[in-house]
Amino acid sequence: MMHYKKLGMSDIDYIESICPKRVHFGDDINEDYCHDELGGVMSRPEAIVEVMSSEEVSQIMKYAYENNIPVVARGSGTGLVGGSVAVCGGIMINLSKMNRILELDEENLTLTVEPGVLLMEIAKFVESHDLFYPPDPGEKSATIGGNINTNAGGMRAVKYGVTRDYIRGLEVVLPNGRIITAGGKVVKNSSGYSIKDFICGSEGTLGIVTKAILKLIPLPKKSISLLIPFPDLDTAIEAVPKIIKSKTTPTAVEFMEREVILSAEEFLGKKFPDNSADAYLLLTYDGNSTEEIERSYDSTARICLESGAIDIFIADTDERKDSIWSARGAFLEAIKASTTQMDECDVVVPRKRVAEFVEYTRELQDSFKIRIRSFGHAGDGNIHVYVLRDELDDEKWHTSLEQIFECMYKKCIELEGMVSGEHGIGYAKRKYLFNQMGDEYISLLKDIKLAFDPKNILNPCKVCQ
Repeated sequence: MMHYKKLGMSDIDYIESICPKRVHFGDDINEDYCHDELGGVMSRPEAIVEVMSSEEVSQIMKYAYENNIPVVARGSGTGLVGGSVAVCGGIMINLSKMNRILELDEENLTLTVEPGVLLMEIAKFVESHDLFYPPDPGEKSATIGGNINTNAGGMRAVKYGVTRDYIRGLEVVLPNGRIITAGGKVVKNSSGYSIKDFICGSEGTLGIVTKAILKLIPLPKKSISLLIPFPDLDTAIEAVPKIIKSKTTPTAVEFMEREVILSAEEFLGKKFPDNSADAYLLLTYDGNSTEEIERSYDSTARICLESGAIDIFIADTDERKDSIWSARGAFLEAIKASTTQMDECDVVVPRKRVAEFVEYTRELQDSFKIRIRSFGHAGDGNIHVYVLRDELDDEKWHTSLEQIFECMYKKCIELEGMVSGEHGIGYAKRKYLFNQMGDEYISLLKDIKLAFDPKNILNPCKVCQ
């Protein structure tokens, strides 16, 4: 770890001169800012600054750069890999109050926002104007800044793509405090290296996003969901490539197993439409007419029944769709509520290998005598696997977790996958990235980091550091 300056009262006083009454330090720092959603990585920042403008971010970064003070940007703190934890101390810049929607441009179909705007606020706002922002990560209380920094994907990625596909332009504060703009409202751009695409997915290690121009599309007028039970996960997953090849592009293709559904039922206190099968596919189709959607889902229903599906449940009313998707949205919280502590493996494998990977996690569950639960995006091969502590003591938990992760990431690579599908690398998963990508690739990442941040003060010890 590099040597950084520790904050003194003179540093605090200077920061307070920039952001009066919005600086917290010492015992005034809430414990929530010492970890992210899972809490596996813990560290206390020396000061937290609530910023209100890009100019304030710029001044703080300039001061930190000149004085060799590490800085971490933070939004809602819903990450799962320690990406927004101040592992080197220093200053945490809280961007949550930079939460204004700045402009809706209906002619160019763009929305300009500050980084602290919540994903659910964006969805609600644009839908009120009959427009649509497609990226749909499970955590709707995440900020758009966090989504950009992790290139968040979510359930609609199979049809619409991921966050990077909807970033037209960014305003970014560099580690030295300078402010740059990358991209804009233009639809295409071949003007040199794409800096905005470097920033998107960089987990706050290259610059701090202070404004984003998002691409919108017209809001589809109708959507219908299909809940399809199968006798086992292998049979369910075998149907997915056939669905994708049938040219009926679903908005989402999720997979889930009975044990996770039962956890969600208990957590929510309400029944899922069906919990009798061992495995399910959950699909959504959207479009501008019922007839268009029906043609798509009729084809899918036929493919699934021919592939061994037990039945087809059609959710064509808001009430039915809500009963299914509210349970799907609660999977993570339901699993978390069922145990004392958990950690997560977020891998992506080729679609046809999903069942093989999940079966391997069952083997690990049996051999390590530890509960493992999973669900994910069958349409793009992104699997979320949760290892549950339950009543294990510290030594057994940490030893088992380390060994299980080593096995799972090794299996992921063996199946031609990648070690993170959408949650990023952060602090917790760096060694698995290093193991997969090799020295040349990691060296290139380090060189990119060095070009942006030669003093390594912005979110140090993350991703490739």
